[in-house]
Parts: sequence; structure tokens; C-alpha cells
Amino acid sequence: MAIILVLALVAAAIGSGLVAGTFFAFSTFVMPAFSRIPTEQGIAAMNSINVTILRSPFMMLFVPTAILCLLIGVLAVMSWREGASLWMLAGAIIYIVASFASTIIFNVPMNDALGQVSGNGPEASALWQGYLRDWTWWNHVRTMASLLASAAFVRALMVI
Repeated sequence: MAIILVLALVAAAIGSGLVAGTFFAFSTFVMPAFSRIPTEQGIAAMNSINVTILRSPFMMLFVPTAILCLLIGVLAVMSWREGASLWMLAGAIIYIVASFASTIIFNVPMNDALGQVSGNGPEASALWQGYLRDWTWWNHVRTMASLLASAAFVRALMVI
């Protein structure tokens, strides 16, 4: 059982760290770059990303890491280990709630709304400006949550 826990924590630390890196890239240069191009081009580029990501290797990282976090959370509660379980549970909750669930609750609906828009008229421009601001803010949340989860899993490994 101990080896399964260690492997799960290593995989979750790596998975959440890679997810954090992907989100970080969007927050720091992808979205700022999109804000610099004409509205119609920015919308088209983001809509293309939103379609492409669903069948990309990223999804084979993002979703399984959430499932792994559920397992880690259950293991933390079922076999409580003073410091380690607290870090395990913290990492699992942070990733599941602030990275995975916030994606479903906030970013995906914004992506769906953007997918219904094309062109560069006043409505498209207004939607795009709001999208850039709000989507990026929630992406910052996802970035920090994924990074904190990764750090929590590493800390759990250190105190097991």
C-alpha cells in the first residue's frame, strides 16, 4: 500500500505541476498575445484552441490528475498519517476544487459562449474584451491552484 501511495503522490505532483505550467503559459503570454490582435482573429484562435484541446494530450493529463486527487483524498482520510495526510488532503482538494471544478464552472461556459461568436462587430468585441478579462482571471486561479496542489503533494512525500 505504501508504494501505491508514493506512486500516486509522485504522479499527482507531476500531473498538477504540468497542468500549472500549461495554465501559466496561457496567463502569461497566450492571452496577452490574443489581446493584441484584432478581435475576429483572437476569437478564431481561441475557438480553435478550445476545439483542439478536447482531443489533445492535455486532457489525458488534466482529467486523470483529478481522478488521482480523488484517490489521494480518500487514502488521506482512510489511513490518516499526521502531517502527510493533511498535505495529501490539501493538495487533492485544491486541485479538484480550484483547478478542475473551476474549469468546468467558469472557463468552459465562457469557452462555449465564445464558440457561438464570430466576426468583429460591437457584440463580438464586447464579448471578447470580457472574455479576455474574466477567462484569464479564472486561469490565474487555476494556475495557482495547480501549482499549490503540486507543492502539497511534494510536501506530503517529504513527510511520509
